[in-house]
Amino acid sequence: MTLIQALLIALFGYLGSIYGTFFFGTVGGWNMIGRPIVAGAIIGLILGDITNGIMIGAAIQALYVGLVTPGMSVPGDVNFASYIGIPLAMVSGASAEYAVAISVPLSLLGVAAIYSVATFNAVFVHRQEKLIAEGNIIQARRIPIYSNISQFIVRFIPIFIACYFGADYVPKLIALIPEQLGTVFQVLGGILPAVGFGLLIKYTLKQNHELIYVLVGFIMIAVLKMPIVAVTILAVFVAYMDYQITAKKAEN
Repeated sequence: MTLIQALLIALFGYLGSIYGTFFFGTVGGWNMIGRPIVAGAIIGLILGDITNGIMIGAAIQALYVGLVTPGMSVPGDVNFASYIGIPLAMVSGASAEYAVAISVPLSLLGVAAIYSVATFNAVFVHRQEKLIAEGNIIQARRIPIYSNISQFIVRFIPIFIACYFGADYVPKLIALIPEQLGTVFQVLGGILPAVGFGLLIKYTLKQNHELIYVLVGFIMIAVLKMPIVAVTILAVFVAYMDYQITAKKAEN
């Protein structure tokens, strides 16, 4: 990986972090370029292999598809998982399952970074309150820019170091992993996305009988090999009919 590539990946990793104030704030940053599947496309474009980047990003996205972060409750950080896990997997020639497996400890490292920044940035909050009380509105408006310095330090620098210096060592490290352990990583990497979908189902389904819809959809895709577009159209129709029936029951 070249210096420019590592710098670009680190820059997008910073912009896609949860406290980034650029790219329309949280919407364009954390919830867009910070998502693994979008990050995979960006990283793939930078490294010259968009298809592989999206495939690895989609595998990591499946693990965190049910991730919700209300308030400051952050069970997992997809930023480090994406902008460190995806490029290292790509340059080392590792499979998507490997990327998913290493994304878990990386996400926990990212959670530590989130809370560290939140704790340190309390200083800027008190500073802004003081400036507002003094009537210095212009300086107070600049505080969010200053507070991004700590976010830059814990995001840009680790991602850059991991991508630029780690890219040479990760392939050698993977080559040293015993075949049996590598198989374990691949198996775990294949199972972990099911955890993400399980969390998503837990939050979206209201009644147990709705699991039938999930089972039917799985059979149509995995067993009958039906096109996902056709299944999606059918699912929209079924959802509409279910909504109409539920609405009529509520009226009665």
